[in-house]
Amino acid sequence: MKWKASDLENLKTNLKPNNVKAVNLPKIEKVSVFGTNQIILGNCPSKSNCYRIYGKRLVKSNKLKTYEISFAHQCDKYRDANIDQEFELNLKVFYPSRRSDLDNSLKVILDCLEKAGAITNDNKCMKITACKFIDKDNPRIEFFINKS
Repeated sequence: MKWKASDLENLKTNLKPNNVKAVNLPKIEKVSVFGTNQIILGNCPSKSNCYRIYGKRLVKSNKLKTYEISFAHQCDKYRDANIDQEFELNLKVFYPSRRSDLDNSLKVILDCLEKAGAITNDNKCMKITACKFIDKDNPRIEFFINKS
């Protein structure tokens, strides 16, 4: 499932975190995006810490919802690219401290790519090359996608 404009508007209306500003998403022209470097600012949350159980439901935390919105706003080079073939993800994750686990961020990033419409399905990811870095002043991810 990828983001629709109405989903983003609903999230912006219902979830108003102080650190994310509501911004209209510009339309992106269709060009070949493979190999294009993309930077997403902010600390990527861990998948294992971003879900809570309420009754019998598994619910995303506000931290994860906020990151997904921020990711969709910033992912201008890959948004709506709808990559529907096998691909490789090359990724650098810059954390504010050594405590974060690299592997826990991978699923969050793939899910965000899918929701932003960059990829049609994360099961088409054939290879992930990921490196962990520490940058306490500027946590972010940097990535590019290549054909597999």
